[in-house]
This record gives sequence, structure tokens and C-alpha cells, in this order.
Amino acid sequence: MKEQNNNFAQQLMIMYLSWFGAGRAKKAPGTFGTLAALPFIYAWSLLETPIWVSAIVISLMTLIACWTADIIQKKMQLQDPQWIVVDEVIGMAITWMIVSPRNFLEWGLCFAAFRFFDIVKVWPASYFDKKVKNGAGTILDDVISGLFAGSFVLALSHFFLRN
Repeated sequence: MKEQNNNFAQQLMIMYLSWFGAGRAKKAPGTFGTLAALPFIYAWSLLETPIWVSAIVISLMTLIACWTADIIQKKMQLQDPQWIVVDEVIGMAITWMIVSPRNFLEWGLCFAAFRFFDIVKVWPASYFDKKVKNGAGTILDDVISGLFAGSFVLALSHFFLRN
């Protein structure tokens, strides 16, 4: 019975880490993970939660992702497998939280900027991606990319798109 419970818990962790299977896309799983985040984030935006609530939820999602990524990567003897895309969901959520996109253009800019910073990995994201070999390293590079993307789009929106 205990082995069955462990297997169920492992399957739940994998479901969370792959963002309900989005990370299993054959090509560009990071892009698919980011796309799969959009309905979740859009629905969340409709709730109009205060920014501090969003920050707490994102922080909890990050802690759970670091912990579960560490467990699963050790168990499967993997390091930052492409199918783990919950980090893209978290990074995109951070971008959204910073920008609070008001229209389709801003949503598109959030997506494009996050994908850019996620792929380029500007320092310190590159440090976490290359040097931190545990669950935190798998997740935190995208947290940092989300901070960069959100800051970039917010500045762009402030100076060019919003009155």
C-alpha cells in the first residue's frame, strides 16, 4: 500500500511539474508550457486579487516546484528535463503580476518577452541554469527571467503604450 501511495504522490508531482502534460510536447515544450499557462493566468487575472495575494500564491507555487523538482529529478536521475514546465508557468505568472496587461498587445508582449528572457538567460538566470544542480536551479532561472520580462514590458508599456 505504501508503494502505491508513493507512486500516486510521484504521479501528482509529475503532473504539476509538467503542467498537466503540457511539458510532454514533442517540440518546444517550454513554449507549450508558457502557452498552457495563459488560460490559468488569464482566469486568475479575472479574480482581480490584490498583488500581495498573487505574490504569496506565486511564492508557494515556486517553493512547491523547487521541492517537487528536486525529488523527481533525484528519483529519475535527471537534471532539468525539458518536460518540467511549471517553471515557465511561474515565470509567466511573475511577468503578468508585474505588468498587469490591459490588452491583447500587452499580453502578447508579456509572452514574447518572457520567452526571450527564458531562452537568453540573462545573468543571474544563467547562473541558476548552469551552476545550481537541484530543484531550485531548475525553477529559479525562470523566476528571474519572469522578473526581467515583467520589468521590460512594464517599462515599454509605461513609456510607449499607456497614457
